[in-house]
Amino acid sequence: MIKKNAIITSADANYYYLLSELVDSIKRFEGSNNIAICVFDAGLTEAQKNKLSSKVDEIILSEWDIKVPEGKIKGREWLKNFINRAFLPKYFPNYEKYLWIDSDAWVNDWRSIELYFKACDDGKLGVTQTVGPGYKVTSRVNWVFGKLAIIKSQNFKHAVKSKISYNKARKLAFAPHINNGVFSLEKNSLSWEVWQKNLKQTIKAGDIFGSEQLALNMSVYIDDIETEFLPLNCNWITSNLLPKFDEQNNTFVEPYLPNYKIGIMHLAGGIWKGNEDMRLNKDIKLDIKTLSGKILNKSLRFNN
Repeated sequence: MIKKNAIITSADANYYYLLSELVDSIKRFEGSNNIAICVFDAGLTEAQKNKLSSKVDEIILSEWDIKVPEGKIKGREWLKNFINRAFLPKYFPNYEKYLWIDSDAWVNDWRSIELYFKACDDGKLGVTQTVGPGYKVTSRVNWVFGKLAIIKSQNFKHAVKSKISYNKARKLAFAPHINNGVFSLEKNSLSWEVWQKNLKQTIKAGDIFGSEQLALNMSVYIDDIETEFLPLNCNWITSNLLPKFDEQNNTFVEPYLPNYKIGIMHLAGGIWKGNEDMRLNKDIKLDIKTLSGKILNKSLRFNN
């Protein structure tokens, strides 16, 4: 069967188990039979790749698509996979649409996958903004003399560090942040070129990690690429707001009415208990409220 669309992700040896859970969470849905799963090898062991090869369509090594000084890399070759996501058609040319999902995420509802592939029709970018009901802080500021404020929003901070002009940085300052841990684009979308152009600029002065995300935010809010904004449950970042659990339907849901089902659970930023991160220790559990008001001690990782 020829598969026109692909889900792409990446992982190193430390994130192998998360990657495996992501793949398993995808393949349990019948719709996955028509979609390729492709993996960037960011430092997997041979044993891990052998186990993975029976479950995915492609596993490939990537390159440094933008030249970066060794002083920024410092042996961390896995950093190139933050750049590679802006060059997916180069590595996987046989597909029409791409859906990137970070390996620290997993699929809870197939409808989100369908929405992302639909969102990128006609060259549009499919993304989710990290703002929604229940978010109590969207940007940080330091107040000076009670009236003046120093902006600390994620976009503004990264833009200044990357030596983006203040005019552009101001446009980003209070724009709802876009997380590129989940996004969709068509192969022939002009958005790739805009994103790559901005990435070449942000990575010159900024850190490798985060440069691709800043570049994508610039593409949306400054270059005004055509974008389809999907609801928050399509990329639910747990470190921003914990979900609730629907015992009747045995699934995670949004914590506020009407309690939509979580589509993609994303552990970006980590879920910490003490000094341990749930992404690296599946035994870590949190107290999660149910829709009926009970408290359950649960992991937010995929449980096959």
